Amino acid sequence: MTAITASEDVRSPASTRPIAWWLLLCCAMVLAMAVIGAITRLTESGLSMVEWKPLIGILPPLSETEWNRVFDLYKATPEYRVYNSAMDLAAFKSIFWWEWFHRLWGQLIGFVFLIPFLRFWVQGRIPKDLWPKLAGLFLLGGLQGVIGWYMVRSGLVNSPEVSHYRLALHLSTAILIYGLLLRTALGILDPLPLAGWATESRRLRRHTRIALGLVGVTIVWGAFVAGTDAGFAYNSFPLMNGHVIPPEVGNLSPWWINPLENTAAIQLTHRALALLTGLVVLALVLRVWLARLPGRAYRAALATGGLVLAQIALGIATLLSVVWIPIAAAHQAGAILVVSGLVWLLHELRPIVAKPPRWR
Repeated sequence: MTAITASEDVRSPASTRPIAWWLLLCCAMVLAMAVIGAITRLTESGLSMVEWKPLIGILPPLSETEWNRVFDLYKATPEYRVYNSAMDLAAFKSIFWWEWFHRLWGQLIGFVFLIPFLRFWVQGRIPKDLWPKLAGLFLLGGLQGVIGWYMVRSGLVNSPEVSHYRLALHLSTAILIYGLLLRTALGILDPLPLAGWATESRRLRRHTRIALGLVGVTIVWGAFVAGTDAGFAYNSFPLMNGHVIPPEVGNLSPWWINPLENTAAIQLTHRALALLTGLVVLALVLRVWLARLPGRAYRAALATGGLVLAQIALGIATLLSVVWIPIAAAHQAGAILVVSGLVWLLHELRPIVAKPPRWR
């Protein structure tokens, strides 16, 4: 292995550090949004608002007349007709508030991103190399709002449930936004690696990307579990109602549709992916430890290993508690924290470049 080191500990200039802290604040808000979204879904509140009014819909109903109007709109939905036909206005308000808060928080994220972005831009503090990344993140956030409404619409027409495919798209986009925000912030705060091993860190970067991809796929199947209520079907571990592989996993035809739409196969696939991902991440931690890399890569790997073990424990606890809302919401937050650890590790393992970007 050939050792390489950075010529000096290059830090971001003071003019760009506030941009990094602002992006980290946005990261925290996206993480909170994921938890709020999980609670909204678990309390079956997501279809209570049948209108999409960005900005002008930021205020909740302020009069009894307006409450009755939005409740009448809800009464026309499949969810009300199939599941909640006995619901009164007071019960409707209890589910309405979670969805309203979910949408409010999403719009707050937009404001917290846009206003400082415009201020930094007017002040000339955003370097040319960084501007496209920030503009792209803002556009991606706007697209996420559209995807959220696209998801909700799937439960307002014919079916009383949202499409689990659209739910997976919505969650995946949120995590993509989170990962890009975090990666950009880290790149500003810590422009160059302190040191590394040329050959070994290249292999470890490949391993980290594979682990990150597996985490992403596992999260998608977690959304399938949530969207199909598969988490309520087999609440035992390690066996699934006494079976290693439940007999119902192949009930649908053609066979390949089972991991996508059969609750037994969906939960089995999510379990298998979670265990495989955990092993891949722990193997990565071991490799980083054995490589004795200097710098912060070692700490990033250890933190990620601890997070993935905690996430597996939360997944098991979610099953055994029959999807108790606090644990289930923590499980969704845990997935994003595992992504955080891997993004941090990938940042620490990045190659040293001869000429860093100008904004760094």
